[in-house]
Amino acid sequence: MSTSDSHLRDSTLALDLSSESPPESVPQDRLKQAFDPKVIPGNPAIWVGIFSELTEFGIFFVIYFIARAHYPEEFLEGPLQLHTTAGTINTLVLITSSFFVVKGIFSLRDGKPDAAIRWLWGTVGAGILYLIIKYWEYEWNVDKGIEVNSNNFFAVYYYTTFNHMLHVGWGSGGIIWAITQIKSGRYDAQNHSGLIAAACYWHMIDLAWIMIFPLLYVLR
Repeated sequence: MSTSDSHLRDSTLALDLSSESPPESVPQDRLKQAFDPKVIPGNPAIWVGIFSELTEFGIFFVIYFIARAHYPEEFLEGPLQLHTTAGTINTLVLITSSFFVVKGIFSLRDGKPDAAIRWLWGTVGAGILYLIIKYWEYEWNVDKGIEVNSNNFFAVYYYTTFNHMLHVGWGSGGIIWAITQIKSGRYDAQNHSGLIAAACYWHMIDLAWIMIFPLLYVLR
């Protein structure tokens, strides 16, 4: 092969490569659309609610550290008596549920409302599974003699986790409401700000648990 032919082949290959679109361009566009930093997701009302809830959980965390400083022995022994496996499973359940919410939004924006509904029902199912596991965990605690007035650690544990459990119930109701809006045709690929608001609230619940779990179940 001559030198000129080799240069011609290299030039043609370079031209072909430059004309190809990066394989990851489509998902990047979808992520940019879903998480555009120039657009605040949801609506002002949901963010007022989210900041209120985060403030409430923030107060719980302050109470936790104050109580831990005053009763170190109770906070050292308390986590050892909890069912860590149940807490770990619930952590995985909530992280999975947040993945389902994102997939539901992507499906709706792709013009696939039926698929979006299935993903969102997966979120609701994960929320129900979380509630069942938490209820079973409370029953297990009572059988072991662990109640809210056992000591200061368990008072903080029950108050924080029961409050979080209520939020999971409310969040599941919000996702079910978004499903009804998709079924009725009120939410479509272009108009679904209410679903985004419900998803933001759900992610707040997930984030709160990710902070609660290590404090109550892991930290010694």
